[in-house]
Amino acid sequence: MVRRSGFFIGMKKIYSVIGLIVLMICGAAGPGSGSATPRYISLAPSTTEILFALGLDKEIIAVSSFCDYPAQAKLKEKIGDFSRPNIEKIVSLRPDFIFCTGLEQEPAVNQLKRLGFNVYVSDPTNIKELFETISEIGKITHKNNEAAQLLKKMQADMDAVSSKVRAIPDGKKVRVFIEIWHEPLMTAGKGSFIDELITLAGGVNIAHEVRRPYSNFSAEKVVSLNPGCIIMAYMAQELPLRLVASRFGWGNIDAVKNKRIFNDIDPNMLLRPGPRTTEGLKELYQRLYP
Repeated sequence: MVRRSGFFIGMKKIYSVIGLIVLMICGAAGPGSGSATPRYISLAPSTTEILFALGLDKEIIAVSSFCDYPAQAKLKEKIGDFSRPNIEKIVSLRPDFIFCTGLEQEPAVNQLKRLGFNVYVSDPTNIKELFETISEIGKITHKNNEAAQLLKKMQADMDAVSSKVRAIPDGKKVRVFIEIWHEPLMTAGKGSFIDELITLAGGVNIAHEVRRPYSNFSAEKVVSLNPGCIIMAYMAQELPLRLVASRFGWGNIDAVKNKRIFNDIDPNMLLRPGPRTTEGLKELYQRLYP
C-alpha cells in the first residue's frame, strides 16, 4: 500500500506539471500578457505595500490572501496563501512580474522561475536593505521618481527621530522589551528589524545580545533585566497591564509598576519591512519618550 500511495502521489505531481506546460504551450497562459499596462502579482504583504505606495494599484492584478494593506489590497484577486500560492492560477493570469519574499516562498519562487516568469525576491534584514529594495522595485516597475519620493519621506521620518535621540544621554535611554508572542514568550534579538528600530528610537533592547532575530525568551530573565517599557507586537485580547502584571514576578518590573506597557502600535509597522517601517519608528519613539 505504501508503494501504491507513493505511486499515485508521484503521478499527481506529474499531471500537475503537464497541466502547467500545456497551459503555456497553448498560449492560454504564460509569462507576459502583451498588454500595454504591466501586470504584477505580489505574493508577500511587504512587497504589496511597496507596490501600492508607488502608485501601482491598477497594475496589481493579484495578491496573496495575507496581503491586507492598504484597503485596496483586500479587493484584489487572491492566488492562495503566503506559504502555498496557487501556481496554476498565477500561470493563468499571465503576469509580467511576480514579487515575492524568501524563506517559506523559496519552493514557489524556484517553480515560477523554472516556468520562465520574471520574479523579484525581496528579503531585507535592515533599513538599508529595505531602502535598496524599494529603489529596485521602482526601477523594475518604471516608478523611479515615486520610489525616490517615498525614500525621501522615509528618510525624513528617520532624521526627525534621530535629531531628538541625539539629545538623550546613553545612561538615560529607556530599556525595552519587545514581546512578539506570549505562549511561548518570544522576543526580537540582534539582526531583527525591531531591534534596529528600538536603537533608532533611542531605546535599549534588553534582548539585543540574543543572536537570533526572533526566539523564545525566559520570563525570569525579563524580570532580572527590568525593562522600563514593554511593547507588545501583537494585538493582546486582554488589557496589556493586566495580562503582564499577572505573570510571576513581573509586578516588580519598572514597566509594570509605571504602567508603561503598550499594545497600540500596529504590529505590521514593526514586523513588516515596507513603507510604514519609519511610521513604526515614530510610534516607538512616542511610546519611549512621551
